[in-house]
Amino acid sequence: MPPAVPPSRPLTALITGASSGIGRATVHALAARGARLVLVARGREALEETAAEAREKGAADVLVCPADVADADAVQRAVETAVERLGRLDAVVHSAQTMAYGRIEDVPREAFEAVVDTSLHGTANVARSALPVFRSQGAGHLVVVSSLLASVTAPLMGTYAAAKWGQLGLVRTLQQETRDAPGVHVSAVAPGGVNTPIYYQGATWAGSTGRPPPPVYSAERVARAVVARLDRPRRLVQAGIANPVVIAGFRLLPAVYDALVGPLFRVFALAGDGAPPSEGNVFTSRTERNAKDGRWHGV
Repeated sequence: MPPAVPPSRPLTALITGASSGIGRATVHALAARGARLVLVARGREALEETAAEAREKGAADVLVCPADVADADAVQRAVETAVERLGRLDAVVHSAQTMAYGRIEDVPREAFEAVVDTSLHGTANVARSALPVFRSQGAGHLVVVSSLLASVTAPLMGTYAAAKWGQLGLVRTLQQETRDAPGVHVSAVAPGGVNTPIYYQGATWAGSTGRPPPPVYSAERVARAVVARLDRPRRLVQAGIANPVVIAGFRLLPAVYDALVGPLFRVFALAGDGAPPSEGNVFTSRTERNAKDGRWHGV
């Protein structure tokens, strides 16, 4: 069981990717619980907007720490700020991620490496900074937002799949390496299609921006699954009713899966908008596109 936070003391949590999508929705959910929050993302303007929303929803305290999770020193400073200003750190939710569409041979090396850096090296940076704090406290919980594409692959999504497969392997290793610390927990939540801006914020060399494949869930619904892990740690939770079916097809019927995934992906996961090649937000934050919700309807 996770360590109990005394009723007299609100939860203290740091959220990466806090300016948009699932991260922003998680901020809202924790704020409604009266938590003390440290918000991390690359762009200060969108973080300040999220901080104002968190205060309106009841957060006990909110700190804004602009940082790129691929920058280990910046992540360390954010964690140190949380502990120095708020006294401790009960939880970290790692939600930061970028995306790039296109065949591996078409995605520029720099873009490929940047997407993988955010997911893989970003997760390692967060773990290196947070886990020693948790160990010293004897308690703490790291929740990583994974993806269905950490368990399957799809054409034109090789960059993202490589990032997420690596991230999930790292998470499973962290779970094994913290078994000696009973009060320290590492969980992962893997959503499928979610109504967030990441699909049109991402880079593309596929002749189109993306869209979430059905069934599409709301960012709030996934955020509830993330926050639930703070109460009930789990190694991996699939936050999507279709995820187990897709994973079973990938593992048990690979020839059928490979024949179907390309045509289905082009119909259900590409916007078909003829978008020219674009770096999206892979290298820099695009504040004007940050939001909790995307363009679609999520249940």
